[in-house]
Amino acid sequence: MSMNSFGHLFRVTTWGESHGPALGATVDGCPPGVAIDEAMIQTWMDKRKPGQNKYTTQRREADEVRILSGTFEGVTTGTPVQLMIENTDQRSKDYGDIKDKFRPGHADITYYQKYGIRDYRGGGRSSARETAARVAAGGLARAALAALVPGVAIKGYMTQMGPHQINRDRFDWNQIDQNPFWVPDAAAAQEWAQYLDGLRKSGSSVGAIIEVVARGVPAGLGAPVYGKLDTDLAAGMMSINAVKGVEIGEGMSAAMLTGELNADEISMGPEGPVYSSNHAGGILGGISTGQDIVVRFAVKPTSSILTTRRTITRSGEDTEIITKGRHDPCVGIRAVPVGEAMMACVLLDHLLLHRGQVGENKGQIG
Repeated sequence: MSMNSFGHLFRVTTWGESHGPALGATVDGCPPGVAIDEAMIQTWMDKRKPGQNKYTTQRREADEVRILSGTFEGVTTGTPVQLMIENTDQRSKDYGDIKDKFRPGHADITYYQKYGIRDYRGGGRSSARETAARVAAGGLARAALAALVPGVAIKGYMTQMGPHQINRDRFDWNQIDQNPFWVPDAAAAQEWAQYLDGLRKSGSSVGAIIEVVARGVPAGLGAPVYGKLDTDLAAGMMSINAVKGVEIGEGMSAAMLTGELNADEISMGPEGPVYSSNHAGGILGGISTGQDIVVRFAVKPTSSILTTRRTITRSGEDTEIITKGRHDPCVGIRAVPVGEAMMACVLLDHLLLHRGQVGENKGQIG
């Protein structure tokens, strides 16, 4: 199967299956001399790993990452970095009843139509377990960003679960790490807990919207037309399992604004241009402005539910299916660190591209 890589200079190739012995990422293009060790990457892996609370799948995986190559004496060497995460809690028998049935909402049917073969044990490569490898690569990207642009900070959080949205008047950055939903609204976290409890106990699921913000990104990253920063960010977020929509800045809401409201006015500040607002999400013409980069993506409900659904078998017979096993009632919760990882990988890739093409920014203002 091809097309398992993303990035230009900082290039990530993920490998492995949900129920195989291990999965991981091969990262090529990381600059040499970046301080990194397994404990640093593990910090981000622990945000995504399953089984941490009752609101996520109860599959128990330590998600311990091992660095197999590309480092020496605690720093990167500039050669490919091989990251591996062992699978330790597979229960393939949970899927024995559906090996000849296609799960509605899953990629089972399209994988079979395309390749003529299907790994029914949790979906194989189509499983969200693949995202563990991205988070490991994202940890390496964060370390490289910290070395090259120390002021960059990336933070993701949920803004909506099903029909329930956060109240942005109560937005509190300090609340994000204080609840199981990564939500910046303490009152919303309590309301969502009750809502998701009901769905979880009924065997159903719900979708979510995640927002990822990168602060301290320098102006100038990205290139016109086909090398736009927002093009690669959108592609990166859309490649995450279960994502069905991506927005930059105002996104779809920009269609409801007038030109006067949408254009971010500019004035001169003591350290350079200052924008009155950030409807553009920190990107103009595919190039970063120096403002916060704001990306939002929508995650569909987990398709593995306990409600009986109609489907067909591989031989084309009508049948019904119930998907048993251990599944997230809201996969959006664990998509938050995945979105952060993709933001880090794309930003580092574009930073390296920018340095390779122009070095320092050419246009000085003031």
